Amino acid sequence: MAIFIFFILLFITAPYGRHTTKTWGPLIDNRSAWIIMEIFVLIVINYFVFTGRLVQTPVNYIILGLFSLHYLNRSLIFPFRLRTSGKKMPVIVMLMGMTFNLANGFIIGYFLGNIKTYELEWLTTPQFIAGIIIFFTGMIVNWRADGILIRLRAPGEIGYKIPKGDMFRFVSCPNLLGEIIEWGGFCILTWSLPGLAFFIWTFANLVPRAISHHKWYKQRFNDYPPERRAVIPFVI
Repeated sequence: MAIFIFFILLFITAPYGRHTTKTWGPLIDNRSAWIIMEIFVLIVINYFVFTGRLVQTPVNYIILGLFSLHYLNRSLIFPFRLRTSGKKMPVIVMLMGMTFNLANGFIIGYFLGNIKTYELEWLTTPQFIAGIIIFFTGMIVNWRADGILIRLRAPGEIGYKIPKGDMFRFVSCPNLLGEIIEWGGFCILTWSLPGLAFFIWTFANLVPRAISHHKWYKQRFNDYPPERRAVIPFVI
């Protein structure tokens, strides 16, 4: 599905954020949409972890905690930091995001609850050490980029500006790059098919999104830095 969606999204831009359009049906408040879209994955993953047949180990709790840390920020902190008063998102886009989150929460939750227990020795494996370093590197890139984007607008201000500084020197969408790196790290530290599926799906959704953002910036701003790539420095 991810491979199919990847090629679809290269030609069809999902209509939310700066690409919002009324042609995709009813709209919902942007902040409310983010909360609804992201919060239920925490409920689903925890349900399947704690109703599963396996006794959870400390390492399983760490992995669950890493996943939850991302979505706690995305569902309960990030939406209230946004300065997008009056902005809307198509309900269909919210529901599509919610569907992905529910499916992903089920897959990873069922995996941890019924299939895999990681023992303490896993913490010293090359996979876990490398994966957790990559995970937090991606999270830092993502959060710092979100902060720069949010601070571009004063409270009550509308419109768009060229973001500058930090990883914006290299790509138009370091927030999306950070999330790709983050879930790449999660894939490595779990060394699992559910982790790999999550990473592939993230890549397939966010790379076309970044390309659309990059094209939008170049069309809107004549002085947009020509050396920037869309999402992967010096490559894409």
